[in-house]
Amino acid sequence: MSLTVPVNLLEKAQRGAVPDDEFVDCIRESLPYAWSMVERLAKELDVTGAPSVQNLEVPPDDTAWGEVFRLVPSDAIRGTVQRHFGVHMAFQNCCKVGLFRLDATAEYEAFISPRAQLLNQDPSLLNC
Repeated sequence: MSLTVPVNLLEKAQRGAVPDDEFVDCIRESLPYAWSMVERLAKELDVTGAPSVQNLEVPPDDTAWGEVFRLVPSDAIRGTVQRHFGVHMAFQNCCKVGLFRLDATAEYEAFISPRAQLLNQDPSLLNC
């Protein structure tokens, strides 16, 4: 299961659309490590003024790795997180998640290119 969904939120979803802020709360509470990683990157992006920032920290344990794997590949979760922070998010592997300003098209395209993916390979992460 990707998220721990409170009963009232599940019931709301069964009736119709769920507001982003309520889904954000569910994501934040269900995936605390992954959320804190993205939140840290968003703050870094804001403070530095850089067009993009990347996470290079290896998740500390299997639980944290699993959270990153649940947050980033889900279109609904990733899309909500992107809207919440006003960024584009991209993923090369469990350790390398990038946040990009919405106008940082060149940097985003470079990060998601086959070249960048190949250059990012690390034999020690073969089974991550």
